[in-house]
Amino acid sequence: MEMTGLPQSPLHARHEAAGGRFVAFAGWRMPLHFGSILDEHRACRSSAAWFDVSHMGRLELTGPTARRIVEALVTRRVSDMDPGRVRYALVCQDDGGVIDDVLVYRREEAWLLVVNASNRAAVVDQIGEVAQRLDLEAELADQTEATAMAAVQGPDVMGWLGRFSAEAARLKRYGFLEIELLGRSVLISRTGYTGEDGVEAIFDARAAAGLFGTFEESLAEGDQPVSLPPAGLGARDTLRIEAGLPLYGHELSQEVNPIEAGLGFAVSLDKGQEPSGPQVPRFIGQDALERVSAQGPSRRLMAVAFEGRRTPRQGAALRMGDRVVGQVTSGCLSPTLGQPIGIAWVEASSAEPGTAVQATVGSARVSGVLRALPLYRRAKKG
Repeated sequence: MEMTGLPQSPLHARHEAAGGRFVAFAGWRMPLHFGSILDEHRACRSSAAWFDVSHMGRLELTGPTARRIVEALVTRRVSDMDPGRVRYALVCQDDGGVIDDVLVYRREEAWLLVVNASNRAAVVDQIGEVAQRLDLEAELADQTEATAMAAVQGPDVMGWLGRFSAEAARLKRYGFLEIELLGRSVLISRTGYTGEDGVEAIFDARAAAGLFGTFEESLAEGDQPVSLPPAGLGARDTLRIEAGLPLYGHELSQEVNPIEAGLGFAVSLDKGQEPSGPQVPRFIGQDALERVSAQGPSRRLMAVAFEGRRTPRQGAALRMGDRVVGQVTSGCLSPTLGQPIGIAWVEASSAEPGTAVQATVGSARVSGVLRALPLYRRAKKG
């Protein structure tokens, strides 16, 4: 795909200096890797790596009716969130199909949505649809181009963060704060998309290169200097597949609902039933998801551990004997597990861990075994 004219991250010059190889991704020119996807993956699992995720959309809603609009927009209840907390949720259409999966940040006077780059316009349109249905108005600010976003992920990250901010180092999972870091205003959340501990940070695009450069230099100084290697989209993908995390366009789409995708924890089917307290509107798609929940999904997402070295990719048919029972949605050669793995849709009646399956790769079949998601879980410290 031609990359001329595509938006670039505010950190693009740093990627070029580090030898990044670029690809067109979700309408942006982003680094795929900096030499070795395997090395970048292992750095994140063993210590730390940083990822530029500035392509993700950042949308802020403010105003007295913003809470109600967000409640009707996303599947998960958010009215009971305290400022400084983050929740994972989904944006659905009327039939329950997923428009996007999002992170909702509860600020003191605003709601921040971090959305997938390819779905930013669709989420903006859905916000407008919700506002029209409820006959409400709120101030919507698209902060994507005015800010940068980076993810620093790995088991050593929270310890390193204590060098800069004791308060940030004490963040609980899915918490965030807004602080002065190295002389710049930064929003830091204990979130990520790799299956490891770590943080994601949002900061002014104009200060991005200087801030991140100073951060890396500070880590390299002192009695215990450390290096923080950059990692690209390739490692981010293998990490999230190991951790069983869905990617829009693979595990999620408008033809997929959150219940069958195993995301029921992020669906509040009791919206609109408040006996007291703030009234919460039902979300778009709630009627459809109530029916799916009552009937049970017809298919489920499962992990697959394959034999040999050939990796079934998205679209590969999954069989039990001669019967097609599903389809691979994502696949990779797992650096951590040392074998090909995948995520796949499997018909509900066959979705049992331990079941033997075969995936089609060209004219050949690759044997595998169904497993519960995820195949990788990070070790808990302490």
